Amino acid sequence: MTAHSSPSRIDTSRPHPARVYDWLLGGKDNYPVDQEVAQKLPPQARDNAMRNRAFMHRAAAWLAGTGVDQYLDIGTGIPTKPNLHQIVQGILPSARVAYVDNDPIVLRHAEALLVSSPEGATDYIEADVRRPEAILDHARTFLDFSRPIALSMIALMHFITDEEDPYSLARTLVDALPSGSYLVLSHGTTDEHPHLVKSVQSTYKKGEIPLRMRTKAEVEPFFEGLEMVDPGLVTATYWYKDTPAPTPELSGFYVGVARVS
Repeated sequence: MTAHSSPSRIDTSRPHPARVYDWLLGGKDNYPVDQEVAQKLPPQARDNAMRNRAFMHRAAAWLAGTGVDQYLDIGTGIPTKPNLHQIVQGILPSARVAYVDNDPIVLRHAEALLVSSPEGATDYIEADVRRPEAILDHARTFLDFSRPIALSMIALMHFITDEEDPYSLARTLVDALPSGSYLVLSHGTTDEHPHLVKSVQSTYKKGEIPLRMRTKAEVEPFFEGLEMVDPGLVTATYWYKDTPAPTPELSGFYVGVARVS
């Protein structure tokens, strides 16, 4: 594990999405300001976070099973076992995983907990998806961009507003990937919980956390020009490959995996 960032102070006066998500997953690495936001969310939020996490586990395991041994995980969040590198290195011990997040508390935990297998390697950069070129500049020093890379953006882009042009940010990252790479993305939605739209948006707004839930039609452009892996863009409990089918349940996330041709 190596970490690359300039020293940052952990701001405990404002909630942060990574720490709110940590609370939803049952973690303890959050502060009262984060807990205040999380506890005001509908009860379905915690179940949706768990289902989204389970999708990441299934997708990562499937990719590693196909031989993908390089991963760029943006919006890592606070480590919650099993982490992405533990899943993929359990299948491919030599896999390399670069973690990216913009919350300094994630860096502190990453340095302590995201320890690679002896054969593989993990790296961490404190950076923001709103600066994709900075992420790519660092990733190129750790990952081999002449070979396939899985770009993972889990529960991230719904924190990017329309004004920040999330599609262009994602496209800059995807366009840098070589042929045979993959995009793994999950995105928040209220399509299956329409009665919760106002409650969720109001809670995050009060916490001064930008939030832009999107419909299926609004999530589809993230995968434009890519080859969708079956079963395509679906809600979280409907995506699986070589594992038993999860229990079909309502979900707050659209998920998909797509190949770069």
